Amino acid sequence: MKSISGVAPRIISWNITLRCPLKCAHCYVDAGDSEAEGVLSTKEAFGVIDQICETGKPVLVLSGGEPLMREDIFDIARYGSDQGLRMVMGTSGVLIDQKTAAQLRKAGIKAVAISLDSKDPSVHDSFRGVNGVWEKAVQAISNCRDEGIGIQVNMSVVRPDINEVNEVVELGASLGVRDYQVFFPVPTGRARETEPGTPDEYETLIRKILKKYHNSGINIRPTCAPQFRRIAEELGIKNPSWGRGCIAGISYCRIYANGDVTPCPYLPVSAGNVRAIPFHEIWNNSKIFAALRDPDLLTGKCGICSYKTVCGGCRARAYRGAGTFSHQWCDGLAAPGVLNGDLCAEDPCCPYEPQVVVP
Repeated sequence: MKSISGVAPRIISWNITLRCPLKCAHCYVDAGDSEAEGVLSTKEAFGVIDQICETGKPVLVLSGGEPLMREDIFDIARYGSDQGLRMVMGTSGVLIDQKTAAQLRKAGIKAVAISLDSKDPSVHDSFRGVNGVWEKAVQAISNCRDEGIGIQVNMSVVRPDINEVNEVVELGASLGVRDYQVFFPVPTGRARETEPGTPDEYETLIRKILKKYHNSGINIRPTCAPQFRRIAEELGIKNPSWGRGCIAGISYCRIYANGDVTPCPYLPVSAGNVRAIPFHEIWNNSKIFAALRDPDLLTGKCGICSYKTVCGGCRARAYRGAGTFSHQWCDGLAAPGVLNGDLCAEDPCCPYEPQVVVP
């Protein structure tokens, strides 16, 4: 079946559990001791992987919570790998000792993204809500490297300080890491209690990151900040691997623990549940995904912006409108619900004022 956009999903993130041993200040699902209601079983997880394969062979990110809290995680990873999917994992790293790293390799996990938010252990531990986890995350990087598993460092930036980014990259590089994603805050889950910087401050930080690491041998991509594509264009920086700024519902989606499919983790709008509708039908036929794939439906300044096809604005922030920075709009553990906002509105956190009107 041909999808609406003619493009199969390139990457899928799966919140396979909401259980987690940490208490991260920015957690978008408010993960902790409790499991999601109606979490998919092992057998159902295998079925979802079969459904995904009907759309192509995307990268499947096993995420959480902490995915290693699931007792069947290695079975699920092995099944996906056996079906030809590139299986990777997003993790805090705190549970990856040498034995677990070996199990991940045997299960077919090709790469892990490990969260590391500061060079300073006390800052990282404070952000993650548990003492001693910085050391475990750093050791996890070494353990995975020893097993030949690819490593990406994910850094969550709350304070827009280029020095903090540089320090994390320097630390990662000393551990043999070349790939980084810098996440900018979307106030969901416990992140609604944090105090982000201003849009102008993040704009300046993105510009500094792109200029510093261009042609550096370090692969670094700002995430949840689609305006980085516009800034890169302004700087004359090209990277074919980047793709569009916001890829939610276009080449990427999220599967929630209960089987709901949403455009991204920060946009809790269900396009359908895999228990009722096969994944390939949701991906190909969802009206929500269809709207996100049509840049001509964008309104406000995003709709008239000459960068709308390379940036697209953050659809999660746009969906919540001007209240995005109020920290009052997320219900944390609430399962994805029905559409109750404008998916195609302008991104209220982008300071750019379009100069060129697109017909």
